[in-house]
Amino acid sequence: MDYSICNALAYHTEPMNSALIIYEVACQWSIKFHRHVKDSHFLSLPQLTHLIPVVGKFHLAAHVPSCFAKFSLNFVQGAGQLDGEILETLWSEFNKVSASVHSMSKAHRAEVYDDT
Repeated sequence: MDYSICNALAYHTEPMNSALIIYEVACQWSIKFHRHVKDSHFLSLPQLTHLIPVVGKFHLAAHVPSCFAKFSLNFVQGAGQLDGEILETLWSEFNKVSASVHSMSKAHRAEVYDDT
């Protein structure tokens, strides 16, 4: 996760001062993230980036009550009415076509997924 976040922010083409990180266990992951980046020779963050870790609404219900106020999308200014669970909602549709795309080429599979 650390590597993915650092790379996504490093290759973002326009300057930004904050990034919303929606992750199922952001409450635990965010505790040591900056230390991991600081201690690694392979990880780095853009200097002005402020990370806002949050948990998607579906997964937040399974967390302890103290997580709600700190990691809920309901309280992030500018997040709008986002649920943070888009990938999970797409999986059910992908499951319907997965058997037919199994033997397709990567390009053909991508076209089918885009049409789904």
